[in-house]
Amino acid sequence: MAQSNPDIPVFDHSATPNATRMPRWVRQPLGDDLHYGLTAGSVTGNRLHTVCEEARCPNRGECWSRGTATFMLLGDTCTRACGFCAVKTGRPDGFDADEPRRIAAAVQAMGLEYVVITSVNRDDLTDGGAAIFAATLHRLRSDNPDIGVEILTPDFHRCQEAAVATVCAALDPRPGLRLVWGHNMETVPRLYRSARKGADYDRSLRLLALAAAQSGVEAKSALMLGLGETRDEVLEVLHDLRAAHVTRIALGQYLRPTRYHLPVRAYLPPEVFADYAHAARDLGFTWVKSGPLVRSSYHAEEQQQ
Repeated sequence: MAQSNPDIPVFDHSATPNATRMPRWVRQPLGDDLHYGLTAGSVTGNRLHTVCEEARCPNRGECWSRGTATFMLLGDTCTRACGFCAVKTGRPDGFDADEPRRIAAAVQAMGLEYVVITSVNRDDLTDGGAAIFAATLHRLRSDNPDIGVEILTPDFHRCQEAAVATVCAALDPRPGLRLVWGHNMETVPRLYRSARKGADYDRSLRLLALAAAQSGVEAKSALMLGLGETRDEVLEVLHDLRAAHVTRIALGQYLRPTRYHLPVRAYLPPEVFADYAHAARDLGFTWVKSGPLVRSSYHAEEQQQ
């Protein structure tokens, strides 16, 4: 299992320039068709947050135009300050227990058959927000027993086993109805000190292994590339994920949300992502998405590559 090196210097966040100009293959237009407006209306009308907006996802136009969105629980303020993330950092003001109902209402209005639910980190809550995930899962499956659900959770620091038990208690026991449990490793261990402050590589692996061990759960993770990692480091993370029984992986290009976030060290061409996809399949991942604009929830509803 890979270990972080405390002697490796961290990146400077303060306006260090990107390595090169952004290439054409990572540029995306904003969607403007009918589905985009309906998605935006459902999100706004139900007073919901989405990672599409808060994290400045480059695929918002495409995904909202397809009528999909990744809903974000527990407000718009995160208790951590990751060097890559555009989500607001601070002290959250409580939480909204009515969010599960409003998310279910938006999902029904949008006619979704598959939904992705994520959240900010809430280290201020004793359960890390697990109860809200469980309540949302229960509400979604109560309204539509056959809906596909994917959750993208924080690491549930200090309460992993309890959090997994809380969420899994809301699972439907019917055979064949699965929950995809995602938690993103984000980058290689050497870069955690600058990219994932407050996170721990081994802790994240433990959560994924715990989730993968549950009946009716399939584990998923994602990596951002272009932060200065090497190919060998990426392959080592993929090996660690498979050892934790993770079967789904998304690999995408890191894009700097503002000049005060970590700089892009390299823009990887599509052929490099194709090479990583081949390596991931050789390792036994059954669902692989790898490309410059791939994010953890990108085309999540597709059953396989």
